[in-house]
Amino acid sequence: MDERSSKRPARLGSFRAKFILVVGGAVLFDLLVSGGLALWNVQRLSRDATLEVGQGLEAASQEYIRTYADSTAAQVSLLLRQVHSDVGTLAGVLQAQIDDPERNSDVGAAIARTSPGSVSLVYDEKGKWSQNLPGSASVVSVWGYLLGPDHRPKPDIQRDLETSAVLDIVAPSLLQHGASKLQMYYIGPKERPIFRTAPYTDQAQTFDRLYSGHNEADFWDFFFPGLYESWQNWAKDTKTRPVADDITQTAPYTDAITGKLIVSFFHPLWTADRQDVAGTAGADITLDQLAQIVENVKVAQSGFGFLAMSDGNVVAINSTGEKTLGLRSASDASGAGALTGLERSLKGSSQPAIAKLALDREQGIQHLLLQQDGNEVPYIAIVKKLPATNLWVSGPVRQEAMLLGVVVPEREIQASLYAAQAKISEATNRIVLYQILAILMSLLVVAIAVIAASKRITSGISALADAARRIQAKDYSVRVAITSRDEVGEAGEAFNRMAEQISYHTENLEQLVEERTAQIEDAKEEISTLNAQLQRENRRLGTELAVAERIQLMVLPLHQELEEFQALEIAAYMRPAEEVGGDYYDVLKNGSRLKIGIGDVTGHGLESGVLMLMVQSVARALQEAGNTDAVKFLTDLNSALFKNIVRTKIDKHLTLAFLDYDGKEMILSGQHEEVVVVRANGEVERIDTMDLGIPIGLEADISAFIKTREISFETGDLILLHTDGVTEAENDAGELFGIERLCREALRLKDQSAEKVVAGIIATLMLFIGSQKIYDDITLLAVRHR
Repeated sequence: MDERSSKRPARLGSFRAKFILVVGGAVLFDLLVSGGLALWNVQRLSRDATLEVGQGLEAASQEYIRTYADSTAAQVSLLLRQVHSDVGTLAGVLQAQIDDPERNSDVGAAIARTSPGSVSLVYDEKGKWSQNLPGSASVVSVWGYLLGPDHRPKPDIQRDLETSAVLDIVAPSLLQHGASKLQMYYIGPKERPIFRTAPYTDQAQTFDRLYSGHNEADFWDFFFPGLYESWQNWAKDTKTRPVADDITQTAPYTDAITGKLIVSFFHPLWTADRQDVAGTAGADITLDQLAQIVENVKVAQSGFGFLAMSDGNVVAINSTGEKTLGLRSASDASGAGALTGLERSLKGSSQPAIAKLALDREQGIQHLLLQQDGNEVPYIAIVKKLPATNLWVSGPVRQEAMLLGVVVPEREIQASLYAAQAKISEATNRIVLYQILAILMSLLVVAIAVIAASKRITSGISALADAARRIQAKDYSVRVAITSRDEVGEAGEAFNRMAEQISYHTENLEQLVEERTAQIEDAKEEISTLNAQLQRENRRLGTELAVAERIQLMVLPLHQELEEFQALEIAAYMRPAEEVGGDYYDVLKNGSRLKIGIGDVTGHGLESGVLMLMVQSVARALQEAGNTDAVKFLTDLNSALFKNIVRTKIDKHLTLAFLDYDGKEMILSGQHEEVVVVRANGEVERIDTMDLGIPIGLEADISAFIKTREISFETGDLILLHTDGVTEAENDAGELFGIERLCREALRLKDQSAEKVVAGIIATLMLFIGSQKIYDDITLLAVRHR
């Protein structure tokens, strides 16, 4: 900067003197005040930190316990779901046999020929029952009252023996895979309760030894009183099920064969008309499998978990937990039916806090005082409900939600809190010492820095002030010397640039004005030319779109074409989102065969409309050529379109599905939106087409992906085909119209004509959309069997 200004003395009224007095005094005062406040705040913050850390650690510990309980509950639920799945699989196979008597008989006869040991029984004179010999995959027992005078199974019992042998095929695989199961079995209906179990065991012999009189009593009433009647009520009205699931679970009981505590899972089988019970499929798991998950719970050093029924009966807990909770164990040999249960109830605990636990609802984290060695020890507990199941104990089936609990001593959870508080106290003392030293050092540094900075800053500012006064006097040649690279130096550089620009613009202002004026005139002329070109292009594009829209509407089926089919009523509606849409539908007739197609090209606009016209043309040509194979039809159509897409470089493809009807069968092929079928009896069926094909135009050959599905289509039935412009239409609130609302409207209008069905649904859709913009093409077809 200017050397003269840097040597100028600091007068009392000068900027430098004011800077030193104001800035230096303010900084020194701030240091003294903030330092004193800091020392006071450190102590306060120490107390607050201790409190916050304590609350944080307590919250974190509780969150950890909740997460641990959730994780353990998920493991228990997963095990139960796996067993449910395996039992459901076995029940599905057996139910399929019941629903198809002819196949059931053929399968039974085949197994009887290939595995005679599965159906050949030997009569036991002592037990008065018959059972097959070892060597088969399963053991089947027939009780004495199901045998004829010749000690052979009655004819209907023999048929059940043969048809139930399908369990030998399915059960071994299910036992080897999925959740570990003790055994899987089939029990016949009440009038024919044969008992087939895999793997093979001495089943009837064990029953004779443990359950005296079972061979003379009705099996279901003897072992499971009330269970069969509950299922019969379900058959009459599914709403009587306590939980919306067919799986029924028993309370833990002692297994007759293994002597272990087990839980049984039953899936009732229904008669073909679904009006009565046709037996059950079942599986057993040992309580050890559930107990292992719960007994492995270990929170902190001595925390533990327990699994209990909703009545408080604990079915799984480790020895430490049993002692801590004050549980008393007792076997109840006079349990329901002939089964032996387990009784170890929280309500009977010797710990008053445990006996008073609320078991009917989840209460989150609970703080309990438990008696230990004459002292009250604080514990933290959380009890979670598992998903509800159908439970049989004795009598009717009821709803059951098992309880999973986690208990941990507070002193173990809070050990980290005490350690954190000690660390905070130690850190506080260290901070106070450092703060005092920092204040003293800051006072010294600030005093030196303020004096030095004032000299450096004010010298540069003074030089800039002198130069500014010369500029004011119209001396545009003035420049300041740059002696630093800080903000003051940057201000000097900016001043010099400003002086140069002022000098330049002063001398060349008139010339610059003329140049700018000429540039503006050129720009205006160029904008005018571009506007004219844009108007001509808009008129051309408008004409092309109008022609394309007209061509697209011309190839749609005429109203009189849709009325040519005597057995069917067909009505359709299509509205493009723009002038040219990408939706496709067509009704093609060739002799007595009818092909109904619907598709949706990705996007909309001119390119989508062109691809839609390609689809219509190729489909018409293939239909006229007599191509009646649904798979080959789609394969050939895709091949032709793929080549056109490659040639035209249109980055589009489409979902496409066809209905083929020959007067008897309705065949569905290709991938598109769900097909909605409303039966004459009011039943609504949604058919997913994802597995029936692949979007058209993605691959050259799609024959490997195309499948067909036959749809039952009887008098009074209604089929709806639609594009996603229907289900994904939005209202002003951003809510989608949705497939469920479409199904409800179709059900409401099912007795109307096809045209009224389409008109009614479209009217409801447009009312739903309201003033919202229509973003996608809308297409809807209705096909009714007269």
